[in-house]
Amino acid sequence: MPAKHFSHVQTWVFDLDHTLYPPEMQLFDQIEVRMANWVMKELGVDRPEADRLRAKYWREHGTTLAGLMRVHGVEPDGYLLDVHDIDFTVLTPDPMLRRAITALPGRKIIYTNGTAPYAENVLKARGLSGLFDATYGVEHADFHPKPDRAAFEKVFATDGLDPTTSAMFEDDPRNLAIPHAMGLRTVHVAPAALPQDHIHHHTDDLRGFLTQLTG
Repeated sequence: MPAKHFSHVQTWVFDLDHTLYPPEMQLFDQIEVRMANWVMKELGVDRPEADRLRAKYWREHGTTLAGLMRVHGVEPDGYLLDVHDIDFTVLTPDPMLRRAITALPGRKIIYTNGTAPYAENVLKARGLSGLFDATYGVEHADFHPKPDRAAFEKVFATDGLDPTTSAMFEDDPRNLAIPHAMGLRTVHVAPAALPQDHIHHHTDDLRGFLTQLTG
């Protein structure tokens, strides 16, 4: 049982996309389409090239936006507004997940590579509004994305959390390496386990995993 490994945790850090809702709800699929459309329009490339750049920048820079900023000097605000203009009704409320998160002792925060307003829209659609003590987006990290160490240091310093008494839940294993190094307990939330030294736990059922922690 994992509960004993979390008895020290006072702050619970949750990623958003594919962590607080499952991938099969296909919300992020809409964002990927809008990203490609934005790249086509702004860089004057065709769709195959836009998709190639989107994936390349995600791999090499952490997010597509980070690559666009570093390689092409793109200003982030307009891009972020555009790609997050999507249909949130594909998400459904999860009352049992709400109860599981509510039962966790201590503070709960959101930290996403999206924006805080986008995160609030996701939380509302999932029936999770009002649960979290703070919501941090990429704008709070000076537009440095996870997995950059500078991003984590900025957000965690702003929040004031103690990494050694915190846990992080995240679908992208890359984004757990720095938290692990900083002393957080790490949980990979994904359909398939990916054993790596910086991942303490894996779950394909966040709601069930959290319920185990609180009994």
